[in-house]
Amino acid sequence: MSITIKEISGTRGLKKFTKFGIDLYKGNEYYVPSLVLDEVGTLDRKANPAFEFCESVYYMAYKDGKPVGRIAGIINHQVNKKSGQKSARFGFVDFIDDEEVSKLLFQAVEKWAKSKGMDTMNGPLGFTDMDPEGLLVEGFDQLGTMASIYNYPYYPRHIEKLGYEKEVDWVEYKIKVPEGVPEKHQRISDIVQRKYNLRIVKFKKTSEVYKGNYGQKIFDLINSAYADLYGYSTLSQRQIDHYVKMYIPVLRLENVTVILDENDDLVAVGIAIPSMSRALQKSRGRLFPFGFIHLLKALKGKNDIVDLLLVAVRPDYQSKGVNALLFSDLIPVFIRNGYKHAESNPELEMNEKVQSQWQYFEREQHKRRRAYTKKIG
Repeated sequence: MSITIKEISGTRGLKKFTKFGIDLYKGNEYYVPSLVLDEVGTLDRKANPAFEFCESVYYMAYKDGKPVGRIAGIINHQVNKKSGQKSARFGFVDFIDDEEVSKLLFQAVEKWAKSKGMDTMNGPLGFTDMDPEGLLVEGFDQLGTMASIYNYPYYPRHIEKLGYEKEVDWVEYKIKVPEGVPEKHQRISDIVQRKYNLRIVKFKKTSEVYKGNYGQKIFDLINSAYADLYGYSTLSQRQIDHYVKMYIPVLRLENVTVILDENDDLVAVGIAIPSMSRALQKSRGRLFPFGFIHLLKALKGKNDIVDLLLVAVRPDYQSKGVNALLFSDLIPVFIRNGYKHAESNPELEMNEKVQSQWQYFEREQHKRRRAYTKKIG
């Protein structure tokens, strides 16, 4: 049976590219699809502000005319300039359990990367850290999250057979929501708040977020806090405007905690969201005709899982216990809302600063994901 590789373009092509992944996992109880409109927007050069400094290519594999795989090639010129590397990324990768299919897909994206003067492939990564990253290598029997990749257990075997090796790992934790703020945690929180003269800010209306320009301030903080993390791509003003418009209106504001210093400058932010995993599964990545109903129920109704989407602390306040202050505020909210456990989402395995914040909680490291690297030139 013959396998062909085709370059994909145009809105119709990108929809087929996106839907292939959803179709491949049909009936899988752990896979969480992205919204088709969101993923197409991410891949579209006209819609995604990351194309100010990125370029990409998309391929699909067909076996006897039937789609059997997909892969994106991405070059983030901003990250390459910062790191001094000539690196291309692979991402948005899915394929059936056929080694010839995965081989041809990766050959196509590697050939493209070489034609652009690149000598290394890394991935799976997106355009920026705002996109899901890291191949799942442990935790295939765990429910995925909106912000992460799920893949079948055979993916690592295929990719490693093609010469890819581990570059970095991320770990994820399932954290039990306690019945109250742990005593030691609260004590640290109180000390930190008094010592550094910090105050907690909560929002009741979305208009308050916009009025205080907190959307801009939060993403500026992210750029500062995440600057030295693996593969981080500084968000441009266009990207910040794009994400403020996309995310702020859908936040459940009680799950957002902002910490200011004595000068009213932003020191830290914690943002959580009720798990959208089961709702996205029911919607199969579609908002219409009824997908939005499942999403609204998950966002506004009862939910026993909360996703910790974002925790960012200004560099000069890191390792000073500010995280304790964030969670001493959020834990009572989680209890009131009936959340039973929280999903940490991916954290770099060597990032001890982040992982130390869970030490006072009952937790399980239940997933691990990996970025691979390969020299191609």
